[in-house]
Amino acid sequence: MKALLETPIDARLEMGKPIVEYSKDWISRQPRATGDEEWACLAEALYFEARGETVKGQFAVAEVIMNRVDSPAFPNSVCGVIHQGTGKRYACQFTYTCDGYEEVIREPRAYQRVAKVAAAMVAGAPRDLTDGATYYHTSHVKPRWASRFAKTASIGVHQFYRKHTQVTSN
Repeated sequence: MKALLETPIDARLEMGKPIVEYSKDWISRQPRATGDEEWACLAEALYFEARGETVKGQFAVAEVIMNRVDSPAFPNSVCGVIHQGTGKRYACQFTYTCDGYEEVIREPRAYQRVAKVAAAMVAGAPRDLTDGATYYHTSHVKPRWASRFAKTASIGVHQFYRKHTQVTSN
């Protein structure tokens, strides 16, 4: 995946990945983001799933989506992950895609902020906030699956999880 983000002001690299600061100040210094279809899907998902979160919380939600792309248990594209199950009311992976409401971006400033987060993630930003999480939920709900998975982080109003990994010995 190639992001079409212009070179960030802070284009330093650490081990081949861009250095990201999880702050409003850092994100505001980044250029206006544009990109391809994968970027657009991620930006939209972040807007509807995490626009009210801190920048760190937005990156954490983006990590889950990107971790799913890399997992054989999910579709292998950002758009595929986000739209998995769409069309079946409340059977989708991301509620905004199947809640019956039209997706309308009413907060352009919030969208521009999450679009920058999406661009950084598509460009290969580090994924070190959620310890490999592939699931999350807000603290306002208690999904049945949460008790079966390992909780990896709590950031803002979101709880992050991954499936337990079994260690086998030879």
